Amino acid sequence: QVQLVESGGGLVQAGGSLRLSCAASGGIFEMYAMGWFRQAPGKDLEFVAVTNWSGETSYYADPVKGRFTISRDNAKNTGYLQMNSLKPEDTAVYFCAADGRGLHTLKLVTSTTDSSVSWGQGTLVTVSS
Repeated sequence: QVQLVESGGGLVQAGGSLRLSCAASGGIFEMYAMGWFRQAPGKDLEFVAVTNWSGETSYYADPVKGRFTISRDNAKNTGYLQMNSLKPEDTAVYFCAADGRGLHTLKLVTSTTDSSVSWGQGTLVTVSS
């Protein structure tokens, strides 16, 4: 499985923007669908966005549609999540994930204990009001 490391989290005011990065190593990144999930304090893991191996097909959770954009650069083995118009309810630990089974399967994952998925360690995003 590919290893993933997220970066780019931090503290931002409501209405601001952040870009998260997900650096992959130890595998052929373009063989994997890639996605972002988040977990707010005391809540379950939540799907945010996924994209297929080429980045041409993507799906988003309703709360982030029109504000977040997922992308990837396979030449750099890196995925991204551009987050605009951030809201306090976007505050969470954001996890990058990679799944060789494809984006439709990855979209349905509900736990970071799913061993079929590669996970990063998470990066904290805090949006102040």
